[in-house]
Amino acid sequence: MATYSGLDTLTYDERPPVPDDLARLAFQAEGPARGLWFPVCRVHDVLTFAISEFDDGAAKAEIEELFPGRPKRFLACLREEIGWYAQDFAVRDTNGPVGIQRTTMAYWRNTMALWRTKLACQRTNLACGRTWLNSLRWGLGLIGMGNSLLRLDNPIIPKPALWLLVVAGATLATVAIFSYTRLRRSWRHISDQNLVEATSAVVYFLEEFHFIELHDPANGRPMKRTMLGRLGDSLGLYSTVVEPRGGYRERITLARERNVLAAQRTILACYRTLAARARTGLAFFRTGAAVFTFGLGLLTYFGLSPLSLLDGLLILAGLGMLIDGAIWYWPVRREYSETPRCLRYEDYDD
Repeated sequence: MATYSGLDTLTYDERPPVPDDLARLAFQAEGPARGLWFPVCRVHDVLTFAISEFDDGAAKAEIEELFPGRPKRFLACLREEIGWYAQDFAVRDTNGPVGIQRTTMAYWRNTMALWRTKLACQRTNLACGRTWLNSLRWGLGLIGMGNSLLRLDNPIIPKPALWLLVVAGATLATVAIFSYTRLRRSWRHISDQNLVEATSAVVYFLEEFHFIELHDPANGRPMKRTMLGRLGDSLGLYSTVVEPRGGYRERITLARERNVLAAQRTILACYRTLAARARTGLAFFRTGAAVFTFGLGLLTYFGLSPLSLLDGLLILAGLGMLIDGAIWYWPVRREYSETPRCLRYEDYDD
C-alpha cells in the first residue's frame, strides 16, 4: 500500500491523540462516515489525516474545504481502520463518543479498584482485631487456670508461680484489650450501611454506560430486600462471551464487559467485608460465651472467696465480649447471608 500510494502508512491504534475539535468538525462531511479519511493528529499547525482513497481528489477537496489554509500530511490507511477511528469519535446513544466512553469506563474501573483496595484494608483490620481476640483469649485462659489451681491448693505447684500465671494472663489480656479498643475506635465511623452505599455509588456508572436496570433482577427471581442484594441480582447473569476480532464493536463490548466484571468483583468484595465483620462478631460471641460460662462455673463450684474477684472478672469479660460480638454481627446478618445468589457460574465449572 505504501508503494502504491507513495505515502507513509498508518494502522489503527487507540493511542494517537486525536483532537476533539478536529473530530467534531470532520463529521460535518461524509468522508469519515464512509471510511475515506479522518484526522488523527495535530503537531503544531500541521494536521495529519488518514486517507484510504489516495488518488481521490474529491476526498482531498472535502478535507481542504473543512480545514482551509492549514498545512496537511496524509497517511495511507485501510478504509475499515478509518471506519474504526470514526466510530470511536462518533456520538452514540450511550452518551458521547465511544473513545471518550472507554476513557470514562477506565476511570470507573480505577475507582472500583481503589474502593476494593479500601475494602481489603477493612478486612485486614478485622483480621488484626481477631488476632488480638486470640491474645485476649489466651490471657483470660491463663487467669482462669491460675485461679483454679490457687483454689485447689495443690502443694506440688508453688503459689508464687500460680500468681505469676495470673499476672501474666492479666497483662496479656490488658495489652490485647488496649490494642483492640484502638482498632475499634478507628472502625466506628465506617458503618455497614456506609459500606453498602459507597459500593452502590461506585457501580452507579452502569446505568449510564450499560443500560442495566439496577432495580430489575436479571434472573427474574423475587427481589432481595437489601440494596447490595439488588445490585447482585442485577448483575448476576449479565456476563457474555465475545470473541475478539479487532475493531470498534468488539473493543467497546469487551470494555463494557470488563466494567461489569469489575462491578461484580466490587460487590463481592463488599460482601466479603460484611462477612468478615460478621465472622469477627461471631468469634467474639463464641469466646464471650466460653469465658462467661467458665467464670460462672468457677464461682458456682468453689463458692465465694477472695479469689471470686477473678471469677467476676471472667464473667464481666465474657459479657462484654458477648455484647460486642452481637454489635458486630447483628447489623450485617441479612446482607452476607444472601451472597450465594450472586454466584451464577455453576454452569461453567469446566
